[in-house]
Amino acid sequence: MTRPLTLAINGTEHHVQVEPRSLLVHVLRDDLNLTGTHIGCDTSQCGSCTILMDGRAVKSCTVLALQAEGHRLTTIEGIGSVGDLHPLQQAFWDKHGLQCGFCTPGVIMTAVDLLAANPDPTEEEIRHAIEGNYCRCTGYQNIVAAIQAAAATLRTSSVAV
Repeated sequence: MTRPLTLAINGTEHHVQVEPRSLLVHVLRDDLNLTGTHIGCDTSQCGSCTILMDGRAVKSCTVLALQAEGHRLTTIEGIGSVGDLHPLQQAFWDKHGLQCGFCTPGVIMTAVDLLAANPDPTEEEIRHAIEGNYCRCTGYQNIVAAIQAAAATLRTSSVAV
């Protein structure tokens, strides 16, 4: 048995039919083809599925799709594009904050939330903010450096986090 669902994602309204038990991460990927949101663990441990709900980072594998109705959702696809990278995306590229890239969308979305609340975080604050995002390829040093670089760029630009 399915139910109609309307989701506001990246500034666009989407209409889908979902089962009441459908997780938001599966609706994003399977029904709406927003595959930048990754599924890494299915237990909310890795953070690869992190998106923004009303501007706050949430792990979309822990949210039922029906719970997201009426909220403003932003996925990695909604913050920048190939021709116009978000400062965080550019900093990850410039500072080599990624290797395989699997965790990167979730880390970046977590960092968007962090920098919206704290535009000048310390290294310790950055490390604390991303502690729910696992990266199996890096030692996190370049991820932290990328977030610091993006924070500096955002403080001096007119780009909204």
